[in-house]
Amino acid sequence: MFENKKIFILGMARSGYEAAKVLAKRNNIVIVNDFSTNQDMDKVHELENMGVKVILGSHPDDILTNDFDYLIKNPGIKNDHKYVLFCYKNNIPVINEIEMAYHLLPKNVKIIGITGSNGKTTTTTLIYEMLKDAGKKVHLTGNVGLPLSGFLNKIQENDYIVIEIAGHHLVNFQDFKTDISILTNLYPVHLDFHGTYDNYKNIKKKIFNHHTNKDIAIINGANNDCIEITKDIKSTKYFFSATRKCDAYLKNNIIYYQDKPIIDTTKTILKGNHNYENMMCAIITGINLNISITSIKKTLENFKGVEHRIEYVNTINGVKYYNDSKSTNNMATTIALSAFHEPINLILGGLDRGQDFLELKDYMQNVKNVLCYGETKDKIKNFCDKINISCLVFNNLKETVEKAKQISLSGDIVLLSPACASWDQYKCFEDRGLEFKNLVNNNKQ
Repeated sequence: MFENKKIFILGMARSGYEAAKVLAKRNNIVIVNDFSTNQDMDKVHELENMGVKVILGSHPDDILTNDFDYLIKNPGIKNDHKYVLFCYKNNIPVINEIEMAYHLLPKNVKIIGITGSNGKTTTTTLIYEMLKDAGKKVHLTGNVGLPLSGFLNKIQENDYIVIEIAGHHLVNFQDFKTDISILTNLYPVHLDFHGTYDNYKNIKKKIFNHHTNKDIAIINGANNDCIEITKDIKSTKYFFSATRKCDAYLKNNIIYYQDKPIIDTTKTILKGNHNYENMMCAIITGINLNISITSIKKTLENFKGVEHRIEYVNTINGVKYYNDSKSTNNMATTIALSAFHEPINLILGGLDRGQDFLELKDYMQNVKNVLCYGETKDKIKNFCDKINISCLVFNNLKETVEKAKQISLSGDIVLLSPACASWDQYKCFEDRGLEFKNLVNNNKQ
């Protein structure tokens, strides 16, 4: 499979680049097309030297013909793109880089897939660290880290793969299957991409594709939408919740698994119910993989969290700064707001994805000021005016952070938790978070 074929890769980025390298070595005819000319030209030249044809700056009508065997689509591109529609019409399979790489994996690898509206990255990274600490040969990939294609020359039989899977990936999955699938939660997010919430939920359900009762499903037991969409899956199910009694649950600061105490959360670095639920996912996974409770506890107690997810940056003049750039929707920002009891100067803003900021209203009790910027700044200002919270409007993050430093008092929190995607002013949320940290620490831009 994926040898001596003609393959069109739509969208370069990291996944397209890694997929093209793999396919070029397998005697395929490969074309990579990206509308953006803002590419790493060293990588472009590397692909061209391997025989890959790279077309940047447009989507010409004549380069995709009906003699192609596959279209490999960047997950950020919608299924209504003209090339995708052409492929559907001409019965050309449309897949993504993960689906392609899956077919090239060695036998007997163990795949743990994590999806959900929030908590994916922390859960994925925590499980990866747990397996690594337990001495397993494990690879961290997907929406966090290097694309799966980039590990194909390293993965061996019986290795573990921990993969963060977004809905944007799941859309184009066909044969991909996990051994353990985790659904952290479901909320109406990314509807600009998926259209409706029902469609979004059905796409998330694909994380359980091809499961039998020999496969494990770990499901949020307090999220009714998670429970509803998984009623008919064939997996062996385990449920977790910080607010309800499930297979894994929280009681008096202790996380229990099947009524056995596992860890005292007062001894963990990560705090907050959302993080305790992430830990529960790791606990259920670890126990099902025969990792000792001692080893699991050691990982949970030492895990410091993930960059750009409620990440502590610095304390300056008694003001603590936190980078939560990965919060690209309202629900993620409500989680961040719930983690603090101190006065907050909250930085919001970014790409307008049609969200209603009124969803934040019940979580703003500790917010002194909102500082906003970007495409959504006027929308955020209107929201703040409605709920009578001070709102300061700026053009960019630099102006916003400078003002936050001026108005914050000792004991305050400055929290970047934008509730918006970064793409109006940044290439990715990581770039936004890095700029925030540099601005806080007065590093040169």
